Amino acid sequence: MKPPVGSHVVDTRSGKVGIVMGHEGPYVQLRPYGGGKEWDAAPVTVRRATPAERLSAANAYADARSRDEVP
Repeated sequence: MKPPVGSHVVDTRSGKVGIVMGHEGPYVQLRPYGGGKEWDAAPVTVRRATPAERLSAANAYADARSRDEVP
């Protein structure tokens, strides 16, 4: 089953947390927390992110912003 648009998931191939932006063909389109380049993942390789994983992604983004590493 494809996760709904806007949900936070983990791509189990890379371990990255992404936000579901859409579905294209057999793939789920993901964008990193805080923005960035989208990537495609097979629905069988994504799972819902836990609250701890979502918090970790948000903290990593905030830390990067404080160091001016993201636009």
